[in-house]
Amino acid sequence: MKKLIFTSVMFFLLTSFFTVSAIKTEKKTESTISSSSKVEVYYFHFTRRCATCKAVETETQKALEALYPSQFKSGKISFKSVNMDDKGNKALVDKCKVEGQALLVTSGNKRVDLIDAGFMYARTNPEKLKTELKKAIDPLITK
Repeated sequence: MKKLIFTSVMFFLLTSFFTVSAIKTEKKTESTISSSSKVEVYYFHFTRRCATCKAVETETQKALEALYPSQFKSGKISFKSVNMDDKGNKALVDKCKVEGQALLVTSGNKRVDLIDAGFMYARTNPEKLKTELKKAIDPLITK
């Protein structure tokens, strides 16, 4: 009986690991979003959100304002929270090729999805999320 339980648990863990690995490699993609040199950060979400989902939005905006105050104020770096359940946002959702929650950093033909970092760090370690945002944005501003 113990062997059956152990085998079942191991199978579940291995299956979960491969699923997470497949999702993670698929999420960090680059594709064309816009042709401007402006850095646009989008947080795509649904109407129903948990505390972590709300924290991703709040902490991302706070990090952008803290890291890039002048660029954020001038509009060179922008942040937009997009409710995917709102039919008025369908064109943007389609343009960005988003199918689920996403934290996208875009500029010109570059696109980086940081949703994994958002979910992992927004509530427990906002400074780490801030670091991940900086790593994604800095190369886009200095081009």
